[in-house]
Amino acid sequence: MQRLLLKSLSSLLFISLFNPVAAKQTGTVENIPEFRPGYLIGYLKQQDLPNSLSLLPPPPAPGTPAFALDQRMAEKSQALRGGKRWELAISDANLKFPAAAETFSCALDAPISEQHTPVLYRVLRRTLTDAGLATYSAKKRYQRSRPFVYNQQPSCTPEDEAKLAADGSYPSGHSAIGWAWALLLSELAPEHGNALWARGRAYSESRMVCNVHWYSDVREGREIGATTVARLHADPTFQADFAVARQELLAVRAKGLTASGDCAAQAQALALGAD
Repeated sequence: MQRLLLKSLSSLLFISLFNPVAAKQTGTVENIPEFRPGYLIGYLKQQDLPNSLSLLPPPPAPGTPAFALDQRMAEKSQALRGGKRWELAISDANLKFPAAAETFSCALDAPISEQHTPVLYRVLRRTLTDAGLATYSAKKRYQRSRPFVYNQQPSCTPEDEAKLAADGSYPSGHSAIGWAWALLLSELAPEHGNALWARGRAYSESRMVCNVHWYSDVREGREIGATTVARLHADPTFQADFAVARQELLAVRAKGLTASGDCAAQAQALALGAD
């Protein structure tokens, strides 16, 4: 039985790599259930997720040099409130699809959509859940207060403040998700690696600009994102989808399709920085 399963998987990967048409058909057959409305289940089972509580140190305690750094970075980030970088941070806060799929389109220089890249679109939706959930063992244990609760300054998403205040700040789930996406996309398009990594870093820094995460939350969130990507590469279902996504991106490039969205405006906002 095991040999048969491995043989079937090998055949699927071969088809995915060398027959883009068949690969697309194979990759879009399965109907993936939702973890909650609007969010697909991840590739990894709960027991296979990285354990952020065992992987990360406790968050910096008030009065320590590390927390002083968190405060300095928060103050510096708040200087960007109301400008173009603040507006980008508001956009980066949105994890709902299809809007979230466009986050890395400019850095990738290609569209990411259900129409043009349906399996890549699904990969991003499912890995969002994996990377996000991987942060929760530490979040629940430490229940760290958010910066906007501590400093009594507004966040960039006031409509979410009640929910965020009840959700631990450490580590940052958005940072884990964004960094995971940056790493995965850079594997598919290594020629755009620097742009994708820079966008992933800026995406996580948007959480500081938003006043919803501390610097240490963001930094350790990226650690969990990277760890999640490493674990995903051992999952056969992810491997099969990732192979199809690679072919979709090649097909998009062959058609001459480029990034969606206003890349010039995004570049101007990103040039302002958060640190």
